Amino acid sequence: QVQLVESGGGLVQAGGSLRLSCAASGRTFSGYAKGWFRQAPGKEREFVATVSGSGSNTYYADSVKGRFIISRDNTKNTVSLQMNSLKPEDTAIYYCAARSRATSSSRPSEYDYWGQGTQVTVSS
Repeated sequence: QVQLVESGGGLVQAGGSLRLSCAASGRTFSGYAKGWFRQAPGKEREFVATVSGSGSNTYYADSVKGRFIISRDNTKNTVSLQMNSLKPEDTAIYYCAARSRATSSSRPSEYDYWGQGTQVTVSS
């Protein structure tokens, strides 16, 4: 059974930092692109960041560019999201996802595997 499990969410004050991690089990995702998405109450799921299968290419939503960093460790089958300078509008459930291709995508529909999500709350 394939599983993606996120961790690292929580409550933080505006301007603070959090680091999310996503561990994969059940199969190896070392060659697959991975992404982070988020969904706030009453809103659609939106793209945050993605990294290619090799880790050499990363892309970010404009809203998080310069504040968030996505990285992966293929030896450990993990992907992380370092979130700095957090703002109240970053409050959402954050999901990691894996795509059955090496190339990245910002479209949720192009990802095949999803975690259960982790809550991030940024207070003002």
